[in-house]
Amino acid sequence: MSLKILLAFAIIIFSSSLRAQFALIGDAEHMPGSCIQLTPDYDYREGIAYSTSYLNLQNYFEIEFDIYLGDKDVGGADGITFVIHNDPRGFQAYGTYGECMGYGRWSPYYDGGNFIAPSIAIEFDTYQNLQQNDPASDHVAYLENGVSLHATHWNDDNDDYNLEDGRLHNFRFRWNPNNKNITVLLDNKVVFEGTKDLVNDIFDGETKVIWGFTASTGRAYNLQYFCFRRLALNNLPAIHPVQKSQREIYSEAP
Repeated sequence: MSLKILLAFAIIIFSSSLRAQFALIGDAEHMPGSCIQLTPDYDYREGIAYSTSYLNLQNYFEIEFDIYLGDKDVGGADGITFVIHNDPRGFQAYGTYGECMGYGRWSPYYDGGNFIAPSIAIEFDTYQNLQQNDPASDHVAYLENGVSLHATHWNDDNDDYNLEDGRLHNFRFRWNPNNKNITVLLDNKVVFEGTKDLVNDIFDGETKVIWGFTASTGRAYNLQYFCFRRLALNNLPAIHPVQKSQREIYSEAP
């Protein structure tokens, strides 16, 4: 069996058996197709979904999903994080609800409460919380070790930037172990790029890590979910799902 056929088979299995591939916590639920709901459209909810397959930080990888952050701009909250962690609680790790989106904690100066660490995360934040240095607009930010406070953010230089538009937004996270580069794209725009020795600076030499998504709501709320698109490892040829007549078929990337 050729390498291309083996790779195609692996990707198809990942998608078709999504229920077996993710461990769910809290309000997370499976949806039809390749999607998982993180929070329903209700207040004070928290949901987390972790892939049961570890990532190896010694290898190149790119993960692609679509994320949905709701359709209520006014009165909607709080957002989704993509997280990579080695928390001692493993697949039961969770953070604080509301502005911390199931990942972080209220204050970086308080070590109590629930937060996920050691870890990194990309937050897609849809509600302004001044104590986390949020802008008035929706935004994207890079986080570490369960700290929700961030010094910088991306909002496309648009004070009215809105992710709660009732649409799916394409998200890609890319890790290159050779140059320790992290690249994050949202709707084909680079929203974060940085260099970090994740193995030594974050995970204390550990190379196998857990990955997944967290989300929560507070007084304001939205339906929030994600849908699997693609997982490419080790620079091998990527396999892309193509929608056709409500069925998911696969074609090799050019």
